[in-house]
Amino acid sequence: MKKITFLFAIIVLTFSCKNAEEKTEEIEKDPAVKELVVTENIYQGEFILVENAAVFKGSDYIYGVALNDVAKELAEKVESVKNDAFDMVPVIVKGTISKKEEGQEGWDDILTISEIVKVSDAPSKADIKIEAKKE
Repeated sequence: MKKITFLFAIIVLTFSCKNAEEKTEEIEKDPAVKELVVTENIYQGEFILVENAAVFKGSDYIYGVALNDVAKELAEKVESVKNDAFDMVPVIVKGTISKKEEGQEGWDDILTISEIVKVSDAPSKADIKIEAKKE
């Protein structure tokens, strides 16, 4: 009985590892992923535009966004995905980072978007959700 259980465990582990390798190969074969890895100035994060200010938040950075024509186009695309006015939507963009001009308010680093690579189909899940209590 122990031999059968051991054999079964080996078979399960073998197939599990094989499936993981296949998924990795599929990702590596995707030309869009290769393009993102090779090209510089690609930024992946969450985008939000509120009134006259736009913010781009990555995993370890936050940038203000220059409101050029491409950023306004991105805001329109993101608007159709949002469920709430304050939803942030995952995006991938190409652009350049520069320091803000002296005397201006806002974030120290400004992202000037030059190209929209991808816009997610769904907004990001909120880290903290505040709900009003009904009494």
